[in-house]
Amino acid sequence: MTIRDDITIRTAVPSDAPEISNMLQQLVAAGKRTLPADQAYVLSTYVENPARIRCSLAEDAGGTILGIQSLTRAMDGNRFNTPIGWGIIGTHVSPTSGRRGVGSRLFEVTKQAARDAGLQKIEAFIGAANAEGQAYYEKMGFRTYRLADGAVCKAYDVEQ
Repeated sequence: MTIRDDITIRTAVPSDAPEISNMLQQLVAAGKRTLPADQAYVLSTYVENPARIRCSLAEDAGGTILGIQSLTRAMDGNRFNTPIGWGIIGTHVSPTSGRRGVGSRLFEVTKQAARDAGLQKIEAFIGAANAEGQAYYEKMGFRTYRLADGAVCKAYDVEQ
């Protein structure tokens, strides 16, 4: 799905793992990510996660990854304590691609995937110190509904 002349959104596939990992490592280096960024983590958490509904990739016309957004279904015992059956979203935009609308464009695809999967709510589990992430999710329509240890949890009503 092309959304601008220079940005394309598509489903991430296993062969994308090296480039996704590279982009996530740039976020680590920029101080914007503390989670693992290696290829095995990318595959198990985003691209091949058994609870995955969709993992979308934004890339420019040259094939450079600008960001990813994952949507998984919350299962019993999930690490975020998200209510079972809700969606869990994760958004990661390259530190060189911020403020270009990448996150907004990714979320348009994710919203449709959530509807198609029959989700009623999506949760974003955001580090309490991550003001940029909290602002992004607020802009997308997520609202704070609980606080967790070191995190702000925002929920989105899929039918809004």
